Amino acid sequence: CVLRLIMRQLKGGKTKESGKEKRERKKEFIENKEKAFTIALPILGGIFLLIALLVYIKTRPKEMDL
Repeated sequence: CVLRLIMRQLKGGKTKESGKEKRERKKEFIENKEKAFTIALPILGGIFLLIALLVYIKTRPKEMDL
């Protein structure tokens, strides 16, 4: 196992990824990307709604007493 690791080392001390490791890394990257959308989109939507509500409240016509 140690000999394989040493043999797989490239210049600069980096180890070459095996096919399995590469597939796992790609799978994790896709999962993280999906998580980012499921977390970021609701947060951005909430921020947009807050800004829209603030603009509406600040620009609505005031009631005039007669």
